[in-house]
Amino acid sequence: MFDRLSDSFNGMFRKLSGKGQISEANVREAMEEVRTALLEADVHYDVVQSFCETVLEDAIGREVTKSLKPGQEMIGIVNERLVELLGGETQNPGIMAVSPGPTVIMMCGLQGSGKTTTCGKLAALLKKQGRKVTLVAADLQRPAAVDQLETVTQTVNQAVPKGAEAKFYGEHDKAKAYGEAVNVAVQVCKRGIDQARKDGADVAILDTAGRLHVNEELMGELRMVEKSTTPHHIFFVVDAMTGQDAVASAKAFNEKLKIDGVILTKLDSDARGGAALSVKEITGAPIRYIGVGEKIDAIETFHAERMAGRILGMGDVVSLVEKAQEEVTEEEAQKLQAKLARGEMDMNDFLKQLKTLRRMGPMKQLLGMLPGVGSAIKDLPIDEGQFDRVEAMINSMTAEERQSPKIIGPPRRRRIASGSGSEQQAVGGLVKQFDAINKISKQMAGMGAAGGMDAMRGLGAGGGMPDLGGMLRSKGSTKQVKRGVKKRKKKR
Repeated sequence: MFDRLSDSFNGMFRKLSGKGQISEANVREAMEEVRTALLEADVHYDVVQSFCETVLEDAIGREVTKSLKPGQEMIGIVNERLVELLGGETQNPGIMAVSPGPTVIMMCGLQGSGKTTTCGKLAALLKKQGRKVTLVAADLQRPAAVDQLETVTQTVNQAVPKGAEAKFYGEHDKAKAYGEAVNVAVQVCKRGIDQARKDGADVAILDTAGRLHVNEELMGELRMVEKSTTPHHIFFVVDAMTGQDAVASAKAFNEKLKIDGVILTKLDSDARGGAALSVKEITGAPIRYIGVGEKIDAIETFHAERMAGRILGMGDVVSLVEKAQEEVTEEEAQKLQAKLARGEMDMNDFLKQLKTLRRMGPMKQLLGMLPGVGSAIKDLPIDEGQFDRVEAMINSMTAEERQSPKIIGPPRRRRIASGSGSEQQAVGGLVKQFDAINKISKQMAGMGAAGGMDAMRGLGAGGGMPDLGGMLRSKGSTKQVKRGVKKRKKKR
């Protein structure tokens, strides 16, 4: 999404590389491309002006420290201001827990913003955290909205099987008779919260009605729901692809309803990203969550400093580690690491890790979280179907072949290729690469970090299997990564 913007920032940093000092002339020249990119990304004009002037003021006359080059110095300046623009380093509080429950979340937004789906995504996120959730269908205006939320609830339980079952509350007959009483939605919300309380739910999410535009009828209904249910959180769901229109609607809602935060959807799309950079500055309401895909669990807690890192091509290793920790337990990681150290990993381990990786999200998105990788792969096509082909080849192997891939000779390759719809050469390549990874892993374990890097060079450009075990060596790995990120910031 931020590719054009990232390229412009990196272009600015390159222009300043080699300069003896950061001066007004060279910074103004470098910032022109950034200014254009921000406007093209549909960032609000006032925000662009303020951001560029602030960066200029911070940079002019700043002496470059001995350990840094002018380009590196500017990265620190821009990163600091980007974080501030996106909401600052304030810790995202998440969803509060109240006793007795449930915590009531009122979701609002315009039609087409993805509000109902986002209700499900938020429920999936909370379910992963071990919280009991009830989804209340209070959108009685849009045809089949009640049915849609019921289906979304079922999808949540299928996609996130662990934890307590997410519950649905809806009154299908009320949707048809809505015009007979303006307070029906309010009563449905009240009864839904009562039912959530009886079910012992920790959180009740109210999916309220939207409109095609902000109007008094919509705001009147939402104010009635708010007054009658006194929600603990009011979130405004907005489609990031609508750019400045998204910011304008968020501002209108905030002025009349005092929302607690914004949830931006479709941030994985080709949206220009202006909404993400403008919404906090214009509305005063912080971004709380972002939708990063179509799947029901494709939602992330928003962190300004992490998003700034992605925009500047610095990656987001902390979020990557958190994604891995959601899928792999510490015990599983330690077992895998021990097998790798002994060179005893088999195809069953390979397949399990591959499936884990795929659950974490699209490969291009995951690689983009690694520092310096996002810009390098942005124009490269990544064939996700290749993973399907690898899985098919492994599934066509016998139990004995999975445990001892070395026994896979020409006759076995022919059978596996035939069973998986692959070429014999592809099967042979998989086995050869797998054997190389096992050898390299064993060498790295015995040689330490320096020798391990030399060993990795021997693997060549063929790539290898991602090691989630290495990412999760210890229980405190996320904290260690965060400390590392902070140290790098201080050095800059």
